[in-house]
Order: sequence, then C-alpha cells, then structure tokens
Amino acid sequence: MKKFNFELEKILEYRNFEKQQAEAELAKAIAVENQINENLKTIAAQYLASKKEMEGNLNIDDILSLSRYNKLLDYQKEELLNQLAQAKLVTSEKREILAQIMKKTTALEKLKEKEEKTYKEEMKAEEKKFLDDLANKKRNII
Repeated sequence: MKKFNFELEKILEYRNFEKQQAEAELAKAIAVENQINENLKTIAAQYLASKKEMEGNLNIDDILSLSRYNKLLDYQKEELLNQLAQAKLVTSEKREILAQIMKKTTALEKLKEKEEKTYKEEMKAEEKKFLDDLANKKRNII
C-alpha cells in the first residue's frame, strides 16, 4: 500500500514556519507594550511619592526641586504614552499579519485533511476490491 503524499507539504511547512515567526513577532510587540505600561506605573508611583513628600513641606528649595522633578515625570510620562501609541500600532499590525498567515495555513491544513480522507477512502476501496478478487479466485479454484 502506497503512503499518503500531500503535494503541497513543503508549502504547508513553510506556512507553519511563517506562522511561528509571526507569533514570535507578536509576542515581542506585546512585550514592548507591557514594558511601557510597567514604566508608566513606575512613573505614577514616583509621582505619588513626590506628592506625599510635598505635603506639609514648607522649604521653598524642596518645593521647587519636587516641582522640577514632577515636570520631569510629566515629560517622561508623555514620552512613554507616545511610545505606547506606536507600540500599539505595531502590535495591531503584527496581529493582522498573523491572522492572514493563519488563514493561509488553515486553508492548506483543511485541504490536506480532505485529500488524506479521500486517500484513505480510496485505499479502503482498493483493499476491499483486492480481498473480493482474492475470495473470487479462491472460490473458482475450489
């Protein structure tokens, strides 16, 4: 009995490789987003700590210093928000690429399954025909 051979197997393997690459790229993009979000949380915590330090402080030098520090935190926050917007665009793009690759891969996988099912049905029919022929020959000999 001959072995099932999917003619597009190399293309399917390549599509699966592309899919793995796209998944890795998406994971990297998500990691960048998560890191930026963590940095934003850190800035928020620093801002709150600065506000607490300012409470009840009457020293003008401390107040000016903390005010400059808060302006720096605001600037960093704005920069991170811009980076986050860009990162979200990249993540969205990577998701779309992965979705397109998955469509192509799924279509090939379904085609392979369909061809394999047809192949198995044909093999069963051939086997049945062979066994019927063998039984008929055996009857004719007897």
